[in-house]
Amino acid sequence: MFKKTLLTALLLGASAGAFAQSPAPATPAKAQATSTLTPQQKALLEKQNVQMARAALRIAQMVDQNQLGQIWDQSSSVAKQSTSKSDFVSGVSSDRSKLGAAGERRLQAITRTASKGGKVPAGMYVNVSYATHFAKAQRPVRELISFHLDSDKVWRVAGYTLR
Repeated sequence: MFKKTLLTALLLGASAGAFAQSPAPATPAKAQATSTLTPQQKALLEKQNVQMARAALRIAQMVDQNQLGQIWDQSSSVAKQSTSKSDFVSGVSSDRSKLGAAGERRLQAITRTASKGGKVPAGMYVNVSYATHFAKAQRPVRELISFHLDSDKVWRVAGYTLR
């Protein structure tokens, strides 16, 4: 189940590459506490947060419009290695059809992680989560859009999950 979720998320990450073309900031792989950052680093981090939130929202809107194949086509290589285009499209379509049309989305969090490999492919990730209201759900559903920093230093969609 986790692999399917990760694969779905990885695929979405790639499409963000078209939207999140800014280079990664020159920060260590291990996330620093905000309090230890210089004012310049804090400003760069906030700028990246805005860019990643916009990119994630565009991905979510593409999912709303059933543009899943386009998301896959632009996704990160780690996403493409984890699942096929047809599995991604059918998996996300199935999950979303159960929830109905998307309504209000509220940004919940933007987090960063570094993976050394294992269950999640090695690399740097940015995760953007929204609390999203769907027509067939009584409560908001967590929509998570993950981005992977590819070898060309471009953030691309790496996954999309609903919880």
